[in-house]
Amino acid sequence: MARIARVRSKTGIYHIMLRGIDKRNTFLDDEDRMKFIEKLLKAERTAGFKLYGYCLMNNHVHLLIGEQEEIGISIEYITVGCVQWHNNKHEKTGYLFQSRCIYG
Repeated sequence: MARIARVRSKTGIYHIMLRGIDKRNTFLDDEDRMKFIEKLLKAERTAGFKLYGYCLMNNHVHLLIGEQEEIGISIEYITVGCVQWHNNKHEKTGYLFQSRCIYG
């Protein structure tokens, strides 16, 4: 079954939740948290979205971002580098985050 298309926010502000696959912990130590924040801030500069706030939990992340273009591109900038780093560090493969959850 195909995914349902994202609904564009009229305000351009989105609440994004990135949850660990199978609800597993995505942050296993403080280094993981710091690296995620580093990748998040780099993605903000590169993709051009506005980061209003974030909350890192052990098995998920809440992001509040402003985006006028395609939100999927911004999420890709946030997640790809983080997943690659995490999998390399913890000698894992595959997905880190579960399917998308975006509220606009």
